[in-house]
Amino acid sequence: MKIIRRIYLFFVFLFLYGPIITMAVFSFNNSRIKQSWSGFTLNWYIELFHNEEILNAFYVTIIVAIITTIIATILGTMASIGIYYMPKLRKKVLLNINYIPVLNPDIVTAISLMVIFKLIRMDFGYMTLLLSHITFTTPYVILSVLPKLKQMPKSLPEAAMDLGADPFFTFRKIIIPECRSGIISGALLAFTLSLDDFVISFFNIGNGVSTISTTVYSMAKKGINPAINALSTIMFISIIILLLVINKRSNIIEEEV
Repeated sequence: MKIIRRIYLFFVFLFLYGPIITMAVFSFNNSRIKQSWSGFTLNWYIELFHNEEILNAFYVTIIVAIITTIIATILGTMASIGIYYMPKLRKKVLLNINYIPVLNPDIVTAISLMVIFKLIRMDFGYMTLLLSHITFTTPYVILSVLPKLKQMPKSLPEAAMDLGADPFFTFRKIIIPECRSGIISGALLAFTLSLDDFVISFFNIGNGVSTISTTVYSMAKKGINPAINALSTIMFISIIILLLVINKRSNIIEEEV
């Protein structure tokens, strides 16, 4: 049974990571044609750092993802705390409302946001891109933080305030530490969703502004530059390292506790 289980896991991970490994391998291919291997080269990595179109799209994507993560994490955490202390019926209603953007197809959310921006006559650009990303990532943060709050005894913050702690001190020293892992998970999810998004960005972006996903889409019409493979490989390795560091730090914190 163990051998069968290992073989099963091997094929599952091969199915999940096979395309990424293939992309990483062909980022070192000496040919622009993806179907044939013409030898090892680092030219695409060198070209990546000289391609202004790709670099500008990367900077916009990263900046928007970071700002989105910060704002969505703050809003999602505050909303989760508010929902947690609401009466049962009101909590149920708000949670069902929160599920709507999560379950909605991206195209519905994208067009809805586009219509709103047009109605208020807002110029499409960085701000509409940022607002749309904050809007669709915040519900995911709420869904990540709320389960951790449910694991916390409701009497714990009340006990702290009975002992003389003010509300801000209780929030900072009691509530936040109790749901820290949920906040980190929600932040990582918001960052990944913002980094990966195409549909919502495509409908709510302005002229002269582009993300990595919209840049790849525009390249697809005339042929994708292999430097994109190099960029994607660097991003994938960076995210893996980030996850390893966060997991290691979480384990250290748990051991100290």
